[in-house]
Amino acid sequence: MSITATPPSWHSYLNRRMLICVFLGFSSGLPLFILLSLVQAWLAKSGLNVKALGLFALVMFPYTWKFLWSPLMDRFSFGPMGRRRGWMALTQGLLFVGIGLMGMLDPQANVTAIAALASVVAFLSASQDIVIDAYRREILPDNEQGLGAAIHVNAYKVAGMVPGALSLILADLMPWQQVFWITAGFMLPGLVCTFIIDEPKVYGAPPKNVREAVVLPFREFITRSGWANALWILAFIFLYKLGDSMATALATKFYIDLGFSMTQIGAVAKTTGFWASIAGGILGGIWMVQWGINRGLWIFGVVQAVSILGFAWLAHVGANTPILAMVIGFEAFGVGLGTAAFVSYIARTTDPRYTATQYALFTSLAAVPRTFVNSSVGYIVAETGWVLFFLLCFLLALPGMLMLPKVAPWNGDFRDDKDAALPEEAAPAGASMPASELAGVEKIAKAASAK
Repeated sequence: MSITATPPSWHSYLNRRMLICVFLGFSSGLPLFILLSLVQAWLAKSGLNVKALGLFALVMFPYTWKFLWSPLMDRFSFGPMGRRRGWMALTQGLLFVGIGLMGMLDPQANVTAIAALASVVAFLSASQDIVIDAYRREILPDNEQGLGAAIHVNAYKVAGMVPGALSLILADLMPWQQVFWITAGFMLPGLVCTFIIDEPKVYGAPPKNVREAVVLPFREFITRSGWANALWILAFIFLYKLGDSMATALATKFYIDLGFSMTQIGAVAKTTGFWASIAGGILGGIWMVQWGINRGLWIFGVVQAVSILGFAWLAHVGANTPILAMVIGFEAFGVGLGTAAFVSYIARTTDPRYTATQYALFTSLAAVPRTFVNSSVGYIVAETGWVLFFLLCFLLALPGMLMLPKVAPWNGDFRDDKDAALPEEAAPAGASMPASELAGVEKIAKAASAK
């Protein structure tokens, strides 16, 4: 007769590792929102025309192509702090300086220099994301990946309140140069955290040279369970959030077309969406502790897809403020749930020996719909109208869901009674992965959970 272990309460996962996720998640999100919010407001107030502002979106390309230089961060250690902490400290320090210096330039006379420096900030920010994602994957055992990802994502979003709200208020009270340096100062808590935390244990020998750093992560992923399984995983990563990404690509334009005022959009849509997304992320992390990542992908994916239909309902009803709040809140809540499960799945799918490269590849692929596919949304809406467009987005959310039996089986997270009876310290951190994802991967020692 076997004894089935009782899953621990989610309270037991509120530990030092989760606090690290808070600080590093905030540090990861801050530079992106500076580029999206603060720089855009600064240039607009300086009188830069809308065409030039639109071209500044091109500085975001490093986020899509970061997998190209991620092998260097798997191969080389920078300084005495170690492979992960060294790169984190370098990128965070340079981001502090780069953000502060950008605000000292004149938008009227130095727009080219600002664009160049913004590109450097984007490159450093994407590089920081690579190493922070790798660090989080390496310090969290699999049973903490869901909650850790949710905390990271929510801290990432909270970081947007600094350049998107606080910095804009300060801009009415002091010169832009001071605003940029104050905003840059919010990088320092993450830098201090980097100096305090420990370097994660290395599972297996790191790549010996650049060639190995480039070739081995891709070879491991392909040979883990064959080409077919690798293509299934890549297709799933591309498709899982495609429908939702397209549905929200022109959300502000949609609200304006319905007749909502800017005040309504700001007070209802943006505020409701922000807090609902935070709630979804937190609850998603807690629920995944009990249900597992696979079941989270199923349940949260359904909520995420159904929430798209709310936009079609709003498009049919018209400018109704209570319905706007309901639709935006439900959609943001569903996205918060889906994102928590999705980020956890990506982390679990990486081999701990090549975390930086594989994680960067997967997240870059996930960003493709946002960067390229969404560029066609305006043309689709012009042909279909808003109601049919949102119905199309709902249909585009289904292919990713239909792939779940293959890439994330409903019971794939759970071990049988024999394994469950083992004490936690006897089970490798990766033991909860499906067998298809464990082939070719060295068993992860208990060091991650013991830290």
